Amino acid sequence: MMTIEEYHTELEAHMTETEHQIRLFQEAEALTPKYPELAQLIHVPNGELRAKATAGRLKAMGVKAGFPDLLLPVKRGGYGGLAVELKSTRKGARLTEAQKEWLYRVNANGDRAVCAFGWRVAMDEILNYLEG
Repeated sequence: MMTIEEYHTELEAHMTETEHQIRLFQEAEALTPKYPELAQLIHVPNGELRAKATAGRLKAMGVKAGFPDLLLPVKRGGYGGLAVELKSTRKGARLTEAQKEWLYRVNANGDRAVCAFGWRVAMDEILNYLEG
């Protein structure tokens, strides 16, 4: 018999990155009364497949490959904000070179940037940031 935690781990192992993003924002909304700063958490829609014309227009508008998925523009612990690259927990999920470069740049500029595999890890990073 599986424990509830084992069940959730198994279930989340099959979630897409989009499903992790949605679940994270559901949790963020539920926690906003305790952490009002979560109302400022945003998703940067850089990923996903698009029509070639749309992709070209977005690139011309400044979309940058590899930029982190989530931004929390709230000062904490000497940082100006938090950026999170959220990856799924599926086998083979990994950072691209562009994503690694952006995480490095954000950290080098004095903000906090992390990679989180799964919505639970991402939420832990966000709450630790807010409480720090």
